[in-house]
Amino acid sequence: MILRNALLFLSRQAWLQRPLARSRVTRRLVARFIAGETLREALAVADKLYTEGILSTLDHLGEHVTSLAEAEASCEHSLDALKNLRNRATLSIKLTQFGLDISAEECLRLTSILADAARAADSQIEIDMESSAHTQATLDVVRHLHACYGNVRAVLQAYLYRTEADLESLCRAGIPVRLCKGAYHEPPEVAFPAKRAVDAHYRKLGAILLERGVRPAFATHDEEIIRDLTVRIGERGLTPSSVEFQMLYGIRRDLQRDLVRRGFPVRLYVPYGSAWYPYFMRRLAERPANLLFLLRALFQH
Repeated sequence: MILRNALLFLSRQAWLQRPLARSRVTRRLVARFIAGETLREALAVADKLYTEGILSTLDHLGEHVTSLAEAEASCEHSLDALKNLRNRATLSIKLTQFGLDISAEECLRLTSILADAARAADSQIEIDMESSAHTQATLDVVRHLHACYGNVRAVLQAYLYRTEADLESLCRAGIPVRLCKGAYHEPPEVAFPAKRAVDAHYRKLGAILLERGVRPAFATHDEEIIRDLTVRIGERGLTPSSVEFQMLYGIRRDLQRDLVRRGFPVRLYVPYGSAWYPYFMRRLAERPANLLFLLRALFQH
């Protein structure tokens, strides 16, 4: 836990990105989790995954913009991406990249433009969940976009206490949900602090999502949870194609291949862009054993 918290702290130290980018060793590790810095590179990854029977959702990294001009630029980039996705990928967006911290009204305007364009392209927008400080505002946007365009999927985090109520509410509204565990450092007042409790809550929420959800998606690399979910799917008489498993690019290729072989749709979260550092450090925080590798790379270059 101490190592994880230390890595999450480092994820907020943007000055470390330059020395990491200079390291040849670290670049190889970064490339494991990041598809590249350009849309062209990300689309090439999506194409390759599609030949393997795996779908993608592309995420142009760079949350928490500091100006509306940056938010507008994010929207323009996403519109360009939509023109090139075809049926092999969707878009994942974080609302702070579209100005949520600056103006809720402008964020809603920009994401409405994007959802409208996605509908015209017969595509879908995955609206990522950020820290608990943004949960309610994010769900408010999700509800509005669903009512107007009907092509968005919300992400809920199992480690938050409030998520069961949020899930029940979204299911009643017919809004598709992707369930993940959560990757932000949250206080114990709002989130389960222990992994065992998070896992138990994920299983409980997963059962609710299978029973009442619309096109449910499960974002996890936990082999035991995946096994439990596939058993529940069989017990409920659901076909594999009625659900979707989602994983991160570069993690658990063995599980991905096994699920595809068994007929389950698999979608990988494929991040790209120059603002890769915070995302990269959050991935390291999930596997603190990589810290030694990272420190060695920094001191070698």
